[in-house]
Amino acid sequence: MNRLSRRLRAERLPDGLPNGKLAALAHLYRSGPGTAGAMAAALHVQPQSLTRTLAALEEDGLVTRTKDATDGRQYRIELTRRGFETMARDVEYRDGWLRRRMAAELTPTERELLRLAARLLDRLAEDEDEDEREDEREDREDADDEPGRSRGRTPGDGRTGAHSKAPGTPQKEAAGGEE
Repeated sequence: MNRLSRRLRAERLPDGLPNGKLAALAHLYRSGPGTAGAMAAALHVQPQSLTRTLAALEEDGLVTRTKDATDGRQYRIELTRRGFETMARDVEYRDGWLRRRMAAELTPTERELLRLAARLLDRLAEDEDEDEREDEREDREDADDEPGRSRGRTPGDGRTGAHSKAPGTPQKEAAGGEE
């Protein structure tokens, strides 16, 4: 798996982004908007290094930073349309490379076995801490659903699970999906 992962990272567009920037965009592409602290934890990087990466991505017009509506001390990081398109282009390129390699090297039975294994590996790779945080969020949302209480949420604000879809853009699978 490590060799294939390294190989996929090596397969890059001639004008592609460096791996650090790409990792940050990929996280936003898969998980939707979030705070820098949550992103640093998910990416297993130091917040200071991610801050520099996010500043560069913002300067390039690939992400935006806006004050969090519920906690004014925090900023929410979100892909811009250009950031989404950049990430989608990279995913398409790498997925195409992997599809070509699989078609050339593997039998149909082997390809199906990989699809099944990918689902199992996804389950194993799930972040237990994230699962617990999701459960806590759902508990808070359930409490907010009580009569007379407003949830204060709008569709597409990144807290509803509609995460890697830019407005008016079909959702794309992230690299390493089921293909």
